[in-house]
Amino acid sequence: MTTMTDTALAEFKMPDVGEGLTEAEILKWYVQPGDTVTDGQVVCEVETAKAAVELPIPFNGVVRELRFPEGTTVDVGQVIIAVDVSGGAGGGAPVAEQATVPEPPTAAEPVTAAETETEPAAPEGRKPVLVGYGVAESSTKRRARKPAAAEAAVPAAEPTPAPAPAPQSPSLSPSLNGHNGARPLAKPPVRKLAKDLGVDLATVTPSGPDGIITREDVHAAVAPAAQPQSQPQPVVTEAPAPQAAPEPAPVVSTDARETRIPVKGVRKATAQAMVGSAFTAPHVTEFVTIDVTRTMKLVEELKQDKAFEGLRVNPLLLISKALLVAIKRNPDVNAAWDEANQEIVQKHYVNLGIAAATPRGLIVPNIKDAHAKTLPELAESLGELVSTARAGKTSPGAMQGGTVTITNVGVFGVDTGTPILNPGESAILAVGAIKLQPWVHKGKVKPRQVTTLALSFDHRLVDGELGSKVLADVAAILEQPKRLMTWA
Repeated sequence: MTTMTDTALAEFKMPDVGEGLTEAEILKWYVQPGDTVTDGQVVCEVETAKAAVELPIPFNGVVRELRFPEGTTVDVGQVIIAVDVSGGAGGGAPVAEQATVPEPPTAAEPVTAAETETEPAAPEGRKPVLVGYGVAESSTKRRARKPAAAEAAVPAAEPTPAPAPAPQSPSLSPSLNGHNGARPLAKPPVRKLAKDLGVDLATVTPSGPDGIITREDVHAAVAPAAQPQSQPQPVVTEAPAPQAAPEPAPVVSTDARETRIPVKGVRKATAQAMVGSAFTAPHVTEFVTIDVTRTMKLVEELKQDKAFEGLRVNPLLLISKALLVAIKRNPDVNAAWDEANQEIVQKHYVNLGIAAATPRGLIVPNIKDAHAKTLPELAESLGELVSTARAGKTSPGAMQGGTVTITNVGVFGVDTGTPILNPGESAILAVGAIKLQPWVHKGKVKPRQVTTLALSFDHRLVDGELGSKVLADVAAILEQPKRLMTWA
């Protein structure tokens, strides 16, 4: 990740921050030529195909050059910043003669109308931010950027971890065990994981070659504090970054009749994943329309319950719990297809994905071990997932390992849809808008709260009978929510 030159300039290379990805876009620089940096200081934020990630620099010195401007897509392994590590106040070229990063253009960008929220509680000026979880103020500002050069090849299928930082200066050489006061050895993805989990690398016992700390070492450091059968949860940490990174600036054609938006980062990865899923897994979608009046009443009652004080309570909470109970009653639906080994992998845990619409595009973070959570714990996890997605700080780890997903298209006023499976998952539940409709109730036509559910599943894993049972169970619980107690 770093190299040393004869003039005591350390070059920091773009690391493999996304575990096997080949490129990343520089979103924002936090330093400029002439600034002093210290070991572990965050110098920039980059966006990979999975998420936005902050990059810490692994040495002390004075910034001499930023090699790329904001908005540039850089291949992994390319030098992005040069730092004078000689230790002298006047080392290197004078600050006035250093190369600086060009300022991005300030051309105005076309503004699109915000989508309308259909839930009555949503105030004006707000739009849905999470597919299935309320709304957020539309405050994200876009900045114009220079068009990036042609993008590199698509992300590699197999992870190829970046080399560990290895500065040659004796004064900066870390120890092999990381416990004698020097900087512990760990690769960038491992440092990011430790930061997300709140683990001090100096307290971790390394097991990798040459004393390098591995992911397993970090997980082992937090294992004693974890609850049984639960995986470490990503921790939202504050950083000097803006609330959300802007989208790429559109490039307007010469006749001003077309707008071209570069496809990169999360949007590029989402497009590739959806195409791969749609044409790999044989999709089947089933629908059911149900009366959820009792569920809506229970939502209002739970809002007044002291056990949910300070927590977000809405229909998605009970829909999520209903799906978890349905999976418990039909565990074969919670599986994955292993093409390489021609095996069906049954999962004995549920990492519940929630589709989220963010300024960077569609992402699907998931709640680890959602099956083991109580209703208040599930409400807390959903709230954290939403807050992190709104801030644009969803970590790559939070989007990996999902087993089933919920997408709530109802917040956009849509009745239903045929959702595409999140790659590697067996099923996805779409929830439509909840509306007052005429419904036959106790032999009379009355206005009732009605919605339509749609369940898409991988027909290699789930046959029609199993898929129908899962959807029917979810529907039965939402019609009679007391089944949450009798079936759980």
